[in-house]
Amino acid sequence: MNKITVLFLIAITCVFCKTVSSQANINGMVKDTSGNPLQGANIQLSPSNQAATTNTDGVFKILNISSNNYIITISHLGYKTIKDTIKVEQNDVTLSFNMEEDLLNLQTIVVTGTFDPRIQLESSTSMSTLSSKDMQQVYPQGTANLLQNIPGTFTDASAGEVFTKVYTRGISASAEDDTGWYYVSLQEDGLPVSLVQHSYYSPDLFHRLDLTTQKVEAIRGGSSSITALNAPGGIYNFISQGIRNKFSGDIQLSNGFQGEGNSLYKIDASFGGPLGNDWFINAGGHYRHDDGARNTDFTFSKGGQFKFNVIKKNARGYLKFYGKILNDKTNRYTGVAATNWDNPTPAFGQDFGSTSLLMPSFNGRIPDGRHLTQGASNSFDPSQGVHAKDLAFGFDIFQDLGNNWLLKNNIKFSTKDANWQTSISNAFVSLNNPLAYFISGASFPIGQVVFHDAQSGSELARVNNSGILAGQPAQYLDSGTLPNDAIMGTSAWYKDNKADEFMNQFTLQKTLESHDITTGFALGFSDTSLFTQGSFAFVTYEPNPRMLQVTLENPGDPVIELSDANGLSNYGGLFFVNSRAKVSQVATFINDRWKVSNNVHLDLGLRYETIKHKGSKDRFAPFTQNGGLDGNDNTAYDNGILAPTGEQDNFNYNYSYLSFSGGINFKIDDEAALFARFSQGNKAPELNYYFNNFSNVPINKKGEVQKIYQAEVGVKYNLKDFSFTSTLFWSQLKNIGVANFEFDSDDNSIFYTPIQFNTSRTIGLEWESAYSPLQNFTFRFNGILQNPKATEWKVYDAAGSVDTSDDSILDFSGNMLPFNPKLMFNLSNEYQKDKISAFIKWQFMGKRDGNVSNGFKLPAYSIFNIGAGYQISKNLSADILVTNLFNSEGLANFFGANSFGANANGATPEFIAANPDASFVVFPVLRRRALLKLNYSF
Repeated sequence: MNKITVLFLIAITCVFCKTVSSQANINGMVKDTSGNPLQGANIQLSPSNQAATTNTDGVFKILNISSNNYIITISHLGYKTIKDTIKVEQNDVTLSFNMEEDLLNLQTIVVTGTFDPRIQLESSTSMSTLSSKDMQQVYPQGTANLLQNIPGTFTDASAGEVFTKVYTRGISASAEDDTGWYYVSLQEDGLPVSLVQHSYYSPDLFHRLDLTTQKVEAIRGGSSSITALNAPGGIYNFISQGIRNKFSGDIQLSNGFQGEGNSLYKIDASFGGPLGNDWFINAGGHYRHDDGARNTDFTFSKGGQFKFNVIKKNARGYLKFYGKILNDKTNRYTGVAATNWDNPTPAFGQDFGSTSLLMPSFNGRIPDGRHLTQGASNSFDPSQGVHAKDLAFGFDIFQDLGNNWLLKNNIKFSTKDANWQTSISNAFVSLNNPLAYFISGASFPIGQVVFHDAQSGSELARVNNSGILAGQPAQYLDSGTLPNDAIMGTSAWYKDNKADEFMNQFTLQKTLESHDITTGFALGFSDTSLFTQGSFAFVTYEPNPRMLQVTLENPGDPVIELSDANGLSNYGGLFFVNSRAKVSQVATFINDRWKVSNNVHLDLGLRYETIKHKGSKDRFAPFTQNGGLDGNDNTAYDNGILAPTGEQDNFNYNYSYLSFSGGINFKIDDEAALFARFSQGNKAPELNYYFNNFSNVPINKKGEVQKIYQAEVGVKYNLKDFSFTSTLFWSQLKNIGVANFEFDSDDNSIFYTPIQFNTSRTIGLEWESAYSPLQNFTFRFNGILQNPKATEWKVYDAAGSVDTSDDSILDFSGNMLPFNPKLMFNLSNEYQKDKISAFIKWQFMGKRDGNVSNGFKLPAYSIFNIGAGYQISKNLSADILVTNLFNSEGLANFFGANSFGANANGATPEFIAANPDASFVVFPVLRRRALLKLNYSF
């Protein structure tokens, strides 16, 4: 028995020794073609699923590898992926790789718009990638400003970081108001930033860019119909930093100068590394203090965010916990007045580069129309802009289940709060216009009206308006005057938006001999509320506006206060919305990537989606009490507060639809491929359909689902010194609901016109190219050439009043689709040698129609950006960026005639011909800004 035991122990020891002796290590180094070590290259060993990342010296190590044949994959953003077969035996293996630059990232694995990760060259979609290097070449002005570097993507960031617009391929109609991301999905790590959109509530409110983002993947149209929640127009996915096998990171200090000496201070940080036992962490964020590109008397933006992820890696996958805390305030610019329809020039002493026309900072209080009997009020300080807060956390699981099954599940919870305190509209209102006085809510503000500077208390002007109702001009009673003999038609805009959200994307993939079949579901639930209250504000009409305290002082009569001490008037009397909704989005999908041959792959997908909107909207009426809310007959500013009546209009509607997308990729060789795709997508209404279009009437009709059809065919070509992609596309958008924002001067009410349903079509060519004729120089050229048409288009003309007897419908079918340029491109040159880098970029925006009547055209413009960098030491580098180098005065947007409540569609050719000298409102691009950055890497 003892002999048997001894023999058994000897046998076990021999097996153990053989096992130990069969373990080996892989040591390697990764460099670029110039021999410089590459940090951050990802090394993957298959089938063992072991991985590593190169350190600052380009070195990697994988330990305890069993004897076998393996495929080793080396990938790095901006370089061509390397795949090689290696044999591991008893001895350690030493490897060395030189990676060629991948000019357009066509050999980079992408995860956006696809159910199974694959390199761009093998996908049948129009995909672009922005690396961390690309992002560092852009002035930190928000998400939309960055995305204009992606071909075929139209962005309007003239208002600042928020209130932006992003769309592609003419799929734009419903994104031209205050829901600028209507058709596209803004994502962080594969899930939407926000599930719902409505007026002044878009995902850009809750997204900020900093060093915690590793790269951006963008897909235009195509498979977004089947891979995104209610976003058939495209996906912009910001991907966070991943596993780092050695603790490393960056700290970046930025100091910017913009406009007329306004400053920007920002600190960014990102770090990460191993915690042991296959646990890894990343953390970082930013804080910034920004005075803004235009002149205001307050800080335009301040705040920041903190993000983190903790990853547990195992032999078959990973588990990732992640979170974000955003607490940020930023404002948004309004338009600037101009004259000369053919060649717009600034009017009324304003300047396209510096004028903001925002109310100055002050601390006011406005009664809360929802709770008047409790004496509730809300603070109002227009310097706040929007205070956006987002607390989000979730977990992402990826696991190889064996037998060619893969599981992925990404879940996120968030609670969001966006509180707006800002001014809306900045129209010219002449002192000869009765609106200048009656909008205060006073019953008969006729006689001697006195305007005081609300801050200093000094009298600025005394006006006799007794003749204005008979068409006679107002008369100054002394030497005091108001700038431009006018006040600004603006509203003190208070909005409170809240949302609690849950979202989940689950996929299950089975790989067969010739098929990769993926199925799963996507869930999104949002419990959201909206409160909007609009008051009037008396403000001077000049480049640096001042608040006005206004009184009616007729001899022998009591003094009537038309505004409070801050200049606020007609408390809560212009606009009232109090709504709440629960939104559920449930989708199931299936996709098959069919390997027809070694070079041909078909990609076929279906998605069935159901969206439910259930909520209510309060009816309202003016609060009636002698003397207004305070019972004082001499304070007119609180006489017209809108308040709930106790009645509600409910809505409960379901939208169900089937979307599909089919693509084919023909891989000519390892460097070139052709692809084609056809997609039918759907866009269900957003909540603004209920919140905006039904005022004190039953919500008795569900919205229309917009239909999006897209066809595309393209080529991808990738050589050592030249890379090129190009896509010819056709898109059609149907059931576009269009309503205008109007103002009735007879009763001072704001309303939306009845919806008209329309169709647009766009044909175009997108391209993206990079050419490196010399080792240190790279030229990049991307853009779009397109023909956007409003094929069937009607607009409801309310004739400026709620009364429908004089209304009409205007037909603009066949006109050019507004705000979509025929030509738009980016052309740049980059230089990199040793410690020095530099670039220059030309951004061209072609001529655009400012409305569907094609009555006004926004001129073409160019913006030039430059930058240079120097590697001071191994860890320290410095960069300088200058954007809009030559102070282009390009016009990004058009808001129509310069009158309170006007809109772009009102500026028809007939209107312009009849009013050749009228002023109008445009949005100029932001002027020159310079930034100095100091970066420490460790």
